[in-house]
Amino acid sequence: MLHTILLIILILLLLGVVPTWPYSRTWGYWPSGGVGLLLIILLILSLTGRI
Repeated sequence: MLHTILLIILILLLLGVVPTWPYSRTWGYWPSGGVGLLLIILLILSLTGRI
């Protein structure tokens, strides 16, 4: 159950960091870098069995 919720949240975050609007093009790599860091943390926690 927790894996499904985390997967849905990550998909929504990945859709949110796509720079398709003119005002978000100046944000640079910050949004996608934050999501990438979150993915790495979740992957490590999943591999160690803590999630």
